[in-house]
Amino acid sequence: MKPKNLLFIISDQHNRDALGCYGHPFVRTPNLDALAARGTRFTAAYTNCPICVPARASLATGRYVHETGHWDNAFPYFGEPRGWGHRLIDFGHRVESIGKLHFRDSNDADGFQHHEIPLNVVDGVGDPRGCIRDNAPPRVGMRQGVVEAGPGSSTYIDYDVNIAAHTEQWLQRQAGDPDERPWVLFASFVCPHPPYVAPPELYDMYPLDQIPLPVQSQADERPDHPSIAETRRVMNWEQPLSVDEMRRMAAAYYGCCTHLDRQVGRVLAALHDTGLGDSTRVLYTTDHGESMGRRGLWGKFTMYEESAAIPLILAGPDVPAGHVTNDPVSLVDCYQTILECAGVGLSEAERQLPGRSLWPIAAGQTLDRTVFSEYHAVATRSASYMLRRGKLKYIHYVGDPPQLFDLEADPDETSDLAGEAAFATVLADFEAELRGLLDPEAVDARAKADQQARIDEFGGREAVLARGTFTNSPTPGEKPVFIVNEETGDDK
Repeated sequence: MKPKNLLFIISDQHNRDALGCYGHPFVRTPNLDALAARGTRFTAAYTNCPICVPARASLATGRYVHETGHWDNAFPYFGEPRGWGHRLIDFGHRVESIGKLHFRDSNDADGFQHHEIPLNVVDGVGDPRGCIRDNAPPRVGMRQGVVEAGPGSSTYIDYDVNIAAHTEQWLQRQAGDPDERPWVLFASFVCPHPPYVAPPELYDMYPLDQIPLPVQSQADERPDHPSIAETRRVMNWEQPLSVDEMRRMAAAYYGCCTHLDRQVGRVLAALHDTGLGDSTRVLYTTDHGESMGRRGLWGKFTMYEESAAIPLILAGPDVPAGHVTNDPVSLVDCYQTILECAGVGLSEAERQLPGRSLWPIAAGQTLDRTVFSEYHAVATRSASYMLRRGKLKYIHYVGDPPQLFDLEADPDETSDLAGEAAFATVLADFEAELRGLLDPEAVDARAKADQQARIDEFGGREAVLARGTFTNSPTPGEKPVFIVNEETGDDK
């Protein structure tokens, strides 16, 4: 593979099923669909942690969360351990970002030489409230965000328009003054992450009476699993939402997906118009999914497909067009993918990292591998771990029963096979494989110890709760709004 530039486009909380190219019957994403048509689409791609900060730290470093200790949204990445960006800079490549990073601070040596309009964690701190996992109080704002979903405007919608404009200008400058070595531009959008508000004309594209109800969304359909029940309790979803509320949320979310697609279309058009298309490969993905009411949940936080699975598309020079691969992959694979695209070889230490380059997989190479995800964050009492191998997915919960799904026969994950005697050997094999990767209980204990230390740094549990909670990280220049009264939802 010849070295080329890489335009890495990433969104936030994009449900894998909410794209036309992934089979959605009516969501309009023509620009991403066209990108997939001229490239390779991955159908079994996963986040390494279904929440923002840990997922982005894994992406930056090519390492799993338990290896780096970025457990939740109060442990933002600040440049350690070094990632693919640092390696490229060492070799003289331009590596820059536009938009959301959700790292600690732009003054950190985080692997980007320059940041345009960056969004990082609140106050360089993030969300220490997520560190409270023992008897955590419910979060009022999560429910409000869905109940109030609908047409309108938001700072996130405006921010994505601004990110697209900055990316267009960056490409124009680059075309006029090209670098000798391949560059990497990380263009990071925030939609369709909440708020669940879409521009009115895009919201109206999705008539409410044509939106089906989410899988297992009714109270008598929800999976009876203690870990999922805890997530539902903390995120304030125990009381079911009305059919109209669920459909309004879906219409707003789909509208934001279309809004995102339009901004991606602007960027891809600029890549073509500047003449950079022939020398630039494109990678599109997201940091994690969105539950959209399935199992009576919204947001991310779980190992179900709607939360842990992600879209991932490669296109450009040397990438097979119209190709689809079912090989399991994950965000840690981006490390080797980016270095290979730029023509930088792997060191011996980097060969020991868990990821593999996506370019050979896109070209048809099949790997007999298992991909891994883990979760140690808000709305769970203990850790959960996911292994995906072939058509089977295993979820291990510390202290709670495991789950096992056949994604080929049961893509909606409504039939848990873990309790069936016929799958006892399969379960045992998966657990042995997991324990060969890590000690689930020891990692869980280490995460909780680090989280308690972080709580102590902020003055203890009551001080953290008194700070309040927020639902969305503010855009550049926007003041964070904290909910401080959990009973009334009052702000400060």
